[in-house]
Amino acid sequence: MMKFSMFGVVIGLIIAGLVVLFINRDSGQSFGIDNDSFARMVMLVPFALLLSAGIVASRTNLGQNLRFAAWWLMIALVLVIGYLYRNDAMGVADRVFAGLVPGHAVVTTTGGGQNQIILQRGNNGHFSTKVSINGVTVPMMVDTGASSVVLRAEDAAKLGIDVEKLNYGVTVSTANGDALAAPVRLDEVSIGPIVRKDVRALVTQPGRLQSGLLGMSFLSTLDSVQMRGDELRLTD
Repeated sequence: MMKFSMFGVVIGLIIAGLVVLFINRDSGQSFGIDNDSFARMVMLVPFALLLSAGIVASRTNLGQNLRFAAWWLMIALVLVIGYLYRNDAMGVADRVFAGLVPGHAVVTTTGGGQNQIILQRGNNGHFSTKVSINGVTVPMMVDTGASSVVLRAEDAAKLGIDVEKLNYGVTVSTANGDALAAPVRLDEVSIGPIVRKDVRALVTQPGRLQSGLLGMSFLSTLDSVQMRGDELRLTD
């Protein structure tokens, strides 16, 4: 009976420790201790408690108690290591998901602390993603050959732009041939943590563009745009 109650205490300690770490994940500290050190303490306390209980309970059952302690130590190790490497694990999961679902933007941080977006090439050979424009999500294709961000008239209308009153005086090349477009300014364009204000853009006439283009009026503001095989990395 004592074993089961002790195991309950151990599980309670582990869960309580993980809850504290979760609550304080943004502050980086728990009870004045940095979260990584606190996580190591969460890992060690159950082991020390179980070991002590094994010694106190009975010398004849020490071997059995130590085996139980070893099992629960392994469980504690898995939980705490999972917490310590949660960001790496989430990054791997995002990369796998991005490979399965092209267009999903993986948000990472470089060794220098820069925000980075990783995109996977789609089946059509292009890099596409969802871009937030003035708070509205718009699917777009990354195009370094486009001098500016180019919006479909249909997407521009969703942003509240009156496409009927625009001056379509700029000629642009599209997959459907040349088309006329109108210059506009976008209050905000963002992909994940990468945000730009007052971005120059063009709006094409209705029905002339299959997908919006994330062009150089946004891309040129980034620190780098790198293609690595089937990956495109946008670094702020």
